[in-house]
Amino acid sequence: MHLSISLLNDGYQVYGIDNLNNYYDPKLKNNRLGKLSQNKNFQFSKVDINDLKSLEFIFKKFKPEKVVNLAAQAGVRYSIKNPHAYIQTNIGGFTNIIECCRNFEVQGLIYASSSSVYGKNKKIPFFEEDEVNNPTSIYAASKISNEHISKTYNHLYGLNSTGLRYFTVYGPWGRPDMALYIFTEKIMKNKPLSVFNHGHMQRDFTYIDDIIRGTKSAIKKNYEYQIFNLGNSRSEDLMDMISIIEDFLGKKAKIQFKDMQPGDVRHTFADITNASKLLDYKPLISIKEGIPKFIEWFNNYTL
Repeated sequence: MHLSISLLNDGYQVYGIDNLNNYYDPKLKNNRLGKLSQNKNFQFSKVDINDLKSLEFIFKKFKPEKVVNLAAQAGVRYSIKNPHAYIQTNIGGFTNIIECCRNFEVQGLIYASSSSVYGKNKKIPFFEEDEVNNPTSIYAASKISNEHISKTYNHLYGLNSTGLRYFTVYGPWGRPDMALYIFTEKIMKNKPLSVFNHGHMQRDFTYIDDIIRGTKSAIKKNYEYQIFNLGNSRSEDLMDMISIIEDFLGKKAKIQFKDMQPGDVRHTFADITNASKLLDYKPLISIKEGIPKFIEWFNNYTL
């Protein structure tokens, strides 16, 4: 949604595709869509990316110059419960999109990879040239697959593609299954919240506006084949994030410390040297500024 709004504000024609599934409350998805639909340069079809015929019809009709694939079955933990959804959407659906890009002569594909691809990597910070052969979840494995598929299409057909390894993106209109949303809601409602690995977790939290700037630069640059980290280039303690929420709300969290969950990783930390050089990427918003922005939206949205 944020990317589409920014592109529409720049005067681009944008065609949105989403199946609006119920992985989380479709009301939030429909409300996002409502904001987009106010712009005359925005078109939308409720289509599943596994539906190749419908995708081909849209590509033929709209004739996109660039394609940005942010469609995926998200979530590390859910991938343990329902691996088939990740194989079907993140690999099968991705293949449908890249095939359409090839067949309809799209100038470039920009797609969401994930910091999850680094898996059990012990080297900190994570650099794009690091090994990504030790995924800890089916979700991570599906994103590694996307990178290999796009590299193969570049080799075989010369299709330009840029993969963006996003690091813990947060901000207004964010997903309800993400820690910031869950923690904010539970602290506000005085409900206990589960903190895994007994709080010894670090994440490279990246505010949505910074992610959009990096993504738009990747669309514009349209490199032949590149993979970039897009993070804040800071590894923050999870407990510090909780403290910022507590301070802003004026409420203490009721924390239940628990063991590490299967599929999770202890830390993420992006080396953004390449993105800085090749995308002019520079994150601007710290968690001390970004988390209050999210909470302000959350207060207004949930009233």
